[in-house]
Amino acid sequence: MENKEKKGTFSGIPSIIIRFVITSIILAITSFLTPGFVLVGLRSIILASVVICLIDYLVEKLMKVDASPFGKGIKGFVIAVIILYIAQFLVPGMRVSIIGAILASIVIGILDAVIPGRSI
Repeated sequence: MENKEKKGTFSGIPSIIIRFVITSIILAITSFLTPGFVLVGLRSIILASVVICLIDYLVEKLMKVDASPFGKGIKGFVIAVIILYIAQFLVPGMRVSIIGAILASIVIGILDAVIPGRSI
């Protein structure tokens, strides 16, 4: 029997855990670098990662759109901004302005290109 998975790729639970950890790191860096995008404390960073990953997953499954900031051009960028803005209403300790969500999407897109693995 052949293993149909490519070497070096993860699927299932390891993929979700890696995506969660990378998203947490990227959110912490983005919160530090971006005005108008504030995450207060580790609990907020972890909860924001979970919420953003869930919203991202739902958008991808329901709309068939890659919601990463540079995933599908301007459409993916706008969806990423909306996801970041909506997440603040679900995560205590997270404050995001519209400009902050736009700047955070740019920073996240750049960090996503530099840090291996797929984040938001």
